[in-house]
Amino acid sequence: MMVPAMGAAAAGRAASARTSAARRAWARYRANPLAVVGLVWVLVFFLLGIIGPWVAPHGYAQTNYLMANHPPTWAYPMGTDSLGHDMFSEILFSIRFALEIAIFASLAAFAVGTVLGLWAGLQGGWVDASLMRIVDFFFAFPAYFLDLILVTKFGRGMGPIIFALAVTGWAGYARLIRGLVLGMRDGEMVEAARALGASPLHVAARYLFPNVVSNMLIALAFGIPGDLTVQAALSVVGMGLNPPLPSFGNMIAAAGGNILGYPWLLYWPAGIFAVTLLSFLFVADGLQEALNPKGGY
Repeated sequence: MMVPAMGAAAAGRAASARTSAARRAWARYRANPLAVVGLVWVLVFFLLGIIGPWVAPHGYAQTNYLMANHPPTWAYPMGTDSLGHDMFSEILFSIRFALEIAIFASLAAFAVGTVLGLWAGLQGGWVDASLMRIVDFFFAFPAYFLDLILVTKFGRGMGPIIFALAVTGWAGYARLIRGLVLGMRDGEMVEAARALGASPLHVAARYLFPNVVSNMLIALAFGIPGDLTVQAALSVVGMGLNPPLPSFGNMIAAAGGNILGYPWLLYWPAGIFAVTLLSFLFVADGLQEALNPKGGY
């Protein structure tokens, strides 16, 4: 009866230690007021992305030419564009589409980069050298222009944009995790696991990835606003979502020539988009302070 009791006690101590670590991390995060404000806005942004299509007063393609370029009113709280689209409804749908693209693209790049970075760092040799030369190519080639080429090749739309952002985004995650693994693969825990016959997959999953996951989450938090920016930039040059699908980039591009006469066409999408990007960056900075208090990335 002593062995099960000792095992339960050890499990309880481990759970208590994890809880204490999480509380300390949250305390460090709360100490950054900008990170807290950014988290609140990001949560609101996600909530609007989920419920936006259901609470939007109008469809994003619904037009009212009699109300074209109308300033904000009770019926149209953010005004209308040149086709009579309700700006408020367009922004709600834009939030949904922007989040879908950024999250799926970031997670795809994160997954590919994590697997390849772990593999290269653990294997070393020609595997590591070959993968790093491929990574160097992606860093040498401007990512935005490669995104443009891929979207031009495969067509405008949500799927091609997600694919393009994932293709240009995985290299950063791979280089980061490969560097972290190189610093740990010759450690005592890894050497002991190998001596006991552990497979490379077991070593990576049990000893390496848990020790780099916090750094990877910080990188992912910085990657999402990066993907939001690139997809908006693609829309500004006419290579984003096909109209009438709304996006922040499409709305900003359409408002460029009308800013003097109809300033709300630019102020609302540009302002909300800028605040969102800053909020994501504040959250990422807060995560870095909370999960990696000693500094570094």
